[in-house]
Amino acid sequence: SSELFTLTYGALVTQLCKDYENDEDVNKQLDKIQLPHFFPRGYNIGVRLIEDFLARSNVGRCHDFRETADVIAKVAFKMYLGITPSITNWSPAGDEFSLILENNPLVDFVELPDNHSSLIYSNLLCGVLRGALEMVQMAVEAKFVQDTLKGDGVTEIRMRFIRRIEDNLPAGEE
Repeated sequence: SSELFTLTYGALVTQLCKDYENDEDVNKQLDKIQLPHFFPRGYNIGVRLIEDFLARSNVGRCHDFRETADVIAKVAFKMYLGITPSITNWSPAGDEFSLILENNPLVDFVELPDNHSSLIYSNLLCGVLRGALEMVQMAVEAKFVQDTLKGDGVTEIRMRFIRRIEDNLPAGEE
């Protein structure tokens, strides 16, 4: 099923490259909140995926951002992509870290054409992370820092905790 997802995702990115004039617009579409009629993009996948994740994983509420990072890397990525990224580069304040993907299954069989050098091919992952964490009351920023498709040795996603979303908490919870 991961191979089917990889191929389907590749077709989606190819179509977006045809539909939009520049890579920045494609990057925004991959991360965007809006839904096209046939395929949810990053953020919306995360919004929908969190319910499935919580039901299947039996993971309880995380108490801090470090625990959240462990669950993302060791449970969520393993469950949905079959990989376990390492967690590195924690900021002194404990509000930022990097997910290092030695192998990114989304880029299997992918080569970026020269005219798409600024395309962030796997930007969908950043949208998924943001959308899923927002549903559990965490506003985060996620962005690619390194990408194997651009010649880097690993793929690195930098995660930054912005704030706890208090106004969405159910009555009686803190």
